Order: sequence, then structure tokens, then C-alpha cells
Amino acid sequence: MTFRAEWLRTTLLATSLALFMTGPMPAESLVLPDTVPAEFKITDFLLDNGMEVVVIPDHRAPIVTHMVWYKVGSADEPPGKSGIAHFFEHLMFKATTQHAAGEFDRAVSDIGGSNNAFTSYDYTAFYETVAPSALELMMGFEADRMRNLILTDEVIKTERDVILEERRSRIDNNPQAVLEEEVDATLWQNQPYRIPVIGWMQEMEQLNRTDAIAFYDKYYRPNNAVLIVAGDVEPETVRALAEKTYGKVLRGPDLPPRIRPVEPEQNTRRTVTLSDARVSVPNFSMQWVVPSYHTAKPGEAEALDLLAEILGGGNRSRLYQALVVKQGIASSAGASFDGTMLDDTNFIVYGAPVGEAKLAEVEAAVDAEVARIASDGVTPAELEKAKDRYIRSMSFARDKQESMANIYGATLATGGNVQDVQQWPERIRKVTTGEVKAVAARYLVLSRSTTGYLLPQAKAEN
Repeated sequence: MTFRAEWLRTTLLATSLALFMTGPMPAESLVLPDTVPAEFKITDFLLDNGMEVVVIPDHRAPIVTHMVWYKVGSADEPPGKSGIAHFFEHLMFKATTQHAAGEFDRAVSDIGGSNNAFTSYDYTAFYETVAPSALELMMGFEADRMRNLILTDEVIKTERDVILEERRSRIDNNPQAVLEEEVDATLWQNQPYRIPVIGWMQEMEQLNRTDAIAFYDKYYRPNNAVLIVAGDVEPETVRALAEKTYGKVLRGPDLPPRIRPVEPEQNTRRTVTLSDARVSVPNFSMQWVVPSYHTAKPGEAEALDLLAEILGGGNRSRLYQALVVKQGIASSAGASFDGTMLDDTNFIVYGAPVGEAKLAEVEAAVDAEVARIASDGVTPAELEKAKDRYIRSMSFARDKQESMANIYGATLATGGNVQDVQQWPERIRKVTTGEVKAVAARYLVLSRSTTGYLLPQAKAEN
């Protein structure tokens, strides 16, 4: 169980519609190609209790990926209760009125499957990959723990100790992770994205049974969930099994709209610096608040996606070619845009020096490339190549069921729908060089950036 889901970030990095977890690596989401073979047609329907179901057939191998996405993440937590979303992800693996603790995991293992879960700012997801014959069993287990957990004070205490140790090992003992938390808390002045998904230690220590039950009763309901089934299945079979299992779970009260504090206008440049004896090679990242696919004006998010690809999306990007290949001053340099946030999101550029080069040289070179696009734009040729890379990426994403399930799940859990995913290639194709230049000039303004510096600790003079 993880609040970062690095595997998910890696799977989706080459695609679009971004999905943001805590930690250093942004993850992106995706899109269907312009024409979809009949055997890959997506089916989308609602159960009577309000649970949305998406079926993604893929008959090339006798396996199926089964995912339940809850539309609640760390950004939905009550004030002072940071970490409750991730904490509850852990609690979902405990005993229910129907099954003992560990029985679900053993059932998956016994049939040679795999299962796990992850928590993000905007959603929490649980998944299993098994043979199609075990789909009903997985649905039964997930439907059971949706409402039937047994949460005792002892269960709460034991699992709270687990997440506290997780924070110590993954955040407090990692200078890069500590810096990123501080950068987030500086970049976001009002938005709950400023609070780490895993939570602040002093608040995590106070989480209790009352908090857990209140969170469970409010959010873990079928009408606040999306079921994604991808693999060797037929829509009619999935519908029948879903009605037989999830359909028996009572609908919960309708939740209010997910309206969060609005970020104020940003008018200052901010820096965060961390020096640590464990750091040998310095690095920096610069971030800006920008619109997501959910909050952007038409065409802006697509232009930001392509801007990130052209500027720093791989070894053919401007930053990599200029700093790593031509100037030879950087060991790494890139950019990312996290587009599938429910609210506004961030655009990041980053770099690290190599050899005798200084971090200041790398930062200045990155600044110059950003400024060049903002003033001169991009060429038609590089824009078309970026579009081609993005759209072709879906051909590779379709080779992995879990990629498709994650793509649709992340999109639907953050206010999108199936059509948004399917129409994405067409919208990408329509982006112009002028639109890419416009978003660079509008949003990537140095005087409104937040920069984080991770530096080696200076040696004390004798």
C-alpha cells in the first residue's frame, strides 16, 4: 500500500492528462487513438446505487484488472486531520464482518494474482489483477469492505504506528522528499495541495477511531466510487457481476460538490533551500501554479501538455538537448505538467549539474530556454513531432490493462468522463504554435515562480 504509487507514475509518464501524487516524480495520463477497434470499445454505465462502472475489453490475454476508485483524497480531509485518507487506505485491508484480516490478500495470492492500493490528493484506489474466473470473488471482497470494516481501537493504534513509521522512513529520512514537502507548502498558499498526502506528523499522531469511522461513513459509498474493469471480459458479464455484488451495497447520502479554497493571485518569487550532509549532487526545481484539464479554458491544458513535452519531455526535448547534449553542464534536465488534478495544478522545470558545472549555470540555462519559448514560441515541426509522440503513446499504453484502467479511473475520479479521454487526441491535434507560446508567456513567469534548492551541506572550516 502506498500513497505515492511510483509504479503508476512510471506507467503513465509518457502520456498526457496528468495525475499527481506526492513525491518527486509527476505522473501523466493518456488517451485513446483516433480510431478504436471494436474489441476495445468502452462501456460505461451506472448501477442503481449510483456506482459508475467502466468496462475496457482486452481479450489478448486471460487476465483482468479490477479497480475501485473513491472520489476522495488528501485534499478532501477535514482541517487538522491530515493523513486520514492515506491512513484509511491502510485500514481497508483489515477485518470485516465477512472476512478475517488478511483473508483478502491470501485469496489473491492463492490464485496467483496481485493487489494493492494508493492514495493521491484527489482519489484513493484499490486494485487486483487476476484471472477472469476470479472477478466475482474480487468484486465480493471489495463490495464487502466498502461498508463492513471492523475498526477497533487496537486496529487503529496498530495501523497508525505503521503510517507513522512510513512517514519517518520515506519522508523524514529522505532530504529530497523533505524539500518537496516544503516547496509544496510554499507554492500553494491556500489550496489543500500544500498539505502532504501522507500527512503532517503531529496530526497523524492524533488520528483516532472516531476520525476513521467518520471518514469511512462519509466517503466510502457506492455513489462516491468508480469501478474500472479492464481485460478479458464482456460488458454484459461485468454488469451482471457488479449488480450481484456492488449493487447490494446501499447508496450513501449525496455528497456536496468538491469545492475547495481558491488559490489567490501569486505575485512573488519564492525560494526554498535545504542543505543536507547526505546530498552529494545538488539539484533544483522551479514550479508555477497553472490550470489543470478540469479548470483550464478550452485548449490551454492541451497546450501546457505539449509545452512540457517540447521543453523537457525526454531526450529529444529542448532542455535535454541544450543542457545535457550540447552544453554538457547537466546530468538531468526536464519539465512536467500534472494535468488531471481536480483543481489547478503545477508546471515544473528541473535540473542537476554534472562534473565541474555549477547549479547556477544549469538554472540559468533552464531559465533561458523557458524565456525563449515565451518570447519566440515553438516551431511547427517540433509541435507536430510532440503531438505524434503523445498520440502514439496510447498504442503502448493499451498493451497494459493497468495503464488503461488507471487512465480512465484517474480521469473519472477528477471530474472527467469517458468522452474526455476518447476525444483527447482530437483536441491535442488542434493545438497551435501560438497557443503553446501563449501559455508559456502567460504562466511561466519567473517573478511568480517557486524554486526549491537541494544542496550539499557546507563543510565547516577548521
